[in-house]
Amino acid sequence: MNELDARTVVSGPTKMTPSEAFVETMVANGVTDMFGIMGSAFMDAMDIFAPAGIRLIPVVHEQGAAHMADGYSRVSGNHGVVIGQNGPGISNCVTAVAAAYWAHSPVVVITPETGTTTMGLGGFQECNQLPMFQEFTKYQGHVTHPSRMAEYTGRCFDRAMSEMGPTQLNIPRDYFYGEVTCEIPKPARLDRGPGGDQSLNDAVDLLAEAKFPVIISGGGVVMSGAIEECKALAERLGAPVVNSYLHNDSFPASHPLWCGPLGYQGSKAAMKLISQADVVIALGSRLGPFGTLPQHGMEYWPKDAKIIQIDADHKMLGLVKKISVGICGDAKASAVALGERLEGRTLACDATKDDRFNKVQAEKEIWEKELDEWTHERDQFSLDMIEQNAQEKPFSGGEYLHPRQVLRELEKAMPEDVMVSTDIGNINSIANSYLRFEKPRSFFAAMSFGNCGYAFPTIIGAKAAAPHRPAISYAGDGAWGMSLMETMTCVRHNIPVTAVVFHNRQWGAEKKNQVDFYNRRFVAGELDNQSFAEIATAMGAEGITVDRLEDVGPALQKAVDMQMNEGKTTVIEIMCTQELGDPFRRDALSTPVRFLDKYKDYV
Repeated sequence: MNELDARTVVSGPTKMTPSEAFVETMVANGVTDMFGIMGSAFMDAMDIFAPAGIRLIPVVHEQGAAHMADGYSRVSGNHGVVIGQNGPGISNCVTAVAAAYWAHSPVVVITPETGTTTMGLGGFQECNQLPMFQEFTKYQGHVTHPSRMAEYTGRCFDRAMSEMGPTQLNIPRDYFYGEVTCEIPKPARLDRGPGGDQSLNDAVDLLAEAKFPVIISGGGVVMSGAIEECKALAERLGAPVVNSYLHNDSFPASHPLWCGPLGYQGSKAAMKLISQADVVIALGSRLGPFGTLPQHGMEYWPKDAKIIQIDADHKMLGLVKKISVGICGDAKASAVALGERLEGRTLACDATKDDRFNKVQAEKEIWEKELDEWTHERDQFSLDMIEQNAQEKPFSGGEYLHPRQVLRELEKAMPEDVMVSTDIGNINSIANSYLRFEKPRSFFAAMSFGNCGYAFPTIIGAKAAAPHRPAISYAGDGAWGMSLMETMTCVRHNIPVTAVVFHNRQWGAEKKNQVDFYNRRFVAGELDNQSFAEIATAMGAEGITVDRLEDVGPALQKAVDMQMNEGKTTVIEIMCTQELGDPFRRDALSTPVRFLDKYKDYV
């Protein structure tokens, strides 16, 4: 069977098996890749994946599979699909589906379930799979009869795109068998609009009076393909553009009005400029609480500014921040509509365009200079660790490197068209200051769920979706321990990526809290690791250990060259000092109080 035949979907009411209905509906939705581990629960359908033109990419652990589906979705803009054996294979997916939920990724998690004839008897690998995902899915479809297989499958794929989030397709395993007559549903996709006329007009009236407008470019700009429309709006207003937290790819870093990201370890230039705003346009951003917290000692959110929030989900409007105008609309369509309404209007900000532009450039120059000079952390704990580490030698024999210097060198060595994923943790979060992108669908982080073990499998999924693009993940040694086994997936299935591992021998993000609040009483924060480069080599990948600053950039360039030209996965292990950047949230902890005598010294 040729590829054209494989991707041709039967039309009209047709006799088929439920397995065929399931697979044909996936073909109709353009599915070519799925991630998971094979299992008897869906084996009848899996048997015909290949002639349907669908590749099942086997992984080492199902959490990795769901992260890969997330990465695949975020790069392609289409569905990511994950499947596993009923029971433990499905429960392994929960954490990664939660991460996809907060990334607004249209992941379809297919959950074959215990057969209907033994359901409720506590049989092998039996569990109730719908409640597991109810908090992290936009829709849950449970196939109630084999004749409805195509209907529910199609609905789950449609809802994932219309709701922009994960959906669950739950299928009793005996429902793959039998004979049904059904019609394969055609995919239904929403035509999203700009929002209501009244809200758009109200927004333009505010913008006409604004003297210092600022645009927050959020994830919705990426998802709707609105980069050019955001640029046009920014240029009409002369407005600085800041990225929402962990959406550093939502506006090109080379654009003169780009200012960098808000939020944890973001850009001081962005924060200083938005603090002066009298009108803020939150374009495609839910204004999540973590993305607008104080940082670098600055309470930068402009309390007296008028806020225009644009989001495709009406439930997000005004949820976190008080707003003046809420527009329920697609970021791209809304930006176009605002631009059209601004044509021919005299704006208060027109008179100050040059002055504001100069201010933007000056703040960016100050921040870049500060980053260049910020070679290491300056708090007392970090200085103590730097001194202590200077007396030690890594097992590789060189020296321990300052994380900020490492991140700057990695930034300089980044290839064009790169995709980067970052894990959760201290060094990875500091990377927010240094990661800049020219095009959307290039930066992937665990967003609000903040789970460790996210970055590496996600970049594998991204690479599967875009094999022509360089793919790089960042992880600390703690998070790397949760995901390194997927190196075997890369090697086994020829999905080459580059993994950067910051080896600092500690759980840095939480350890920082023990420094600030618990008088350096370290409990379970230390990590005694073997060489991750050597482990990678044992798995069949390339391994590079870096313990000299001048080798950071060349190591990345060599690894990317091997990825793109030789199809090789490389783990770059960078030996770092144990200095620590600012904690995620000082406001989330309190100074300890002890009442019992046995604990009186633990304050």
